[in-house]
Amino acid sequence: MMWIVKLFHSIWQMILLWSFVCRSYFIRLFAKNPIKRRWLQIKNMSNSSRKFLRAFHVKLRVKNQEVLQQLKDNNYLLVANHSSLLDIFLLGAVDNYVFITSTEMSETPIIGNIIRLGGCLYTDRKNKLNLPQEIKRFTDVLKKGFKVVLFPEKPGTDGTKVNEFRPSLFQTAVDAACTVVPVCIRYLKLDGKPINGKNRFVVFWSKSINYLKYYWNLLAHKMEVEINFLEPIEFDPNRDRSELCQLTYEKVSNTFESYENCVAGS
Repeated sequence: MMWIVKLFHSIWQMILLWSFVCRSYFIRLFAKNPIKRRWLQIKNMSNSSRKFLRAFHVKLRVKNQEVLQQLKDNNYLLVANHSSLLDIFLLGAVDNYVFITSTEMSETPIIGNIIRLGGCLYTDRKNKLNLPQEIKRFTDVLKKGFKVVLFPEKPGTDGTKVNEFRPSLFQTAVDAACTVVPVCIRYLKLDGKPINGKNRFVVFWSKSINYLKYYWNLLAHKMEVEINFLEPIEFDPNRDRSELCQLTYEKVSNTFESYENCVAGS
């Protein structure tokens, strides 16, 4: 009978997706100013993210949300680890963000539709020649007052650690002279049980796993997830993108490992 429950949940999410798409096209049709259009798009995405979390039965805990309150009237680059389809929904449910995502992700079912219509920015990691233009485009969005999310983690994670960060797109924070906010995402429980080697494949996704199979496995489960907003890194004109990347990585990785060590020792 589990497949019937999963089918119900998939239909529920298709209805949410259809509602999101309809609002998105309405915004495209009537919001002619590109800045206003992006604000409306990311607000629509944020509202939809909260609904999708309910549809995925995700219980979200947010730590140190006062960090965001202190920066609520400022632009900043939010930098997070990334291991699951749900990461965009998790952060989108917290605030109105512009996400930087890969061109490959824009082609995935469901999340790809949301990315294309949610005011997101694209990076083509396979084409390094486009990097200067991408940095300029992303920097311009930051300078216009938007809060931008970057997932710089190198691929291949199975959720047991935080992989090294790519430094290239940290140049956007340097050029925009803005604050970087590190954030650590941790998936704590699946159906009331700690996430381990037996159930890890349900939550975490890599390119080696068939996307549709992964999405189907993700349905009809209950999850507990924690987002921990860490101490912001203020702009320093003497700090280059490599230093900024390493500092951010250490904050996120150390926070993640401290939790893993605590679980292992309990």
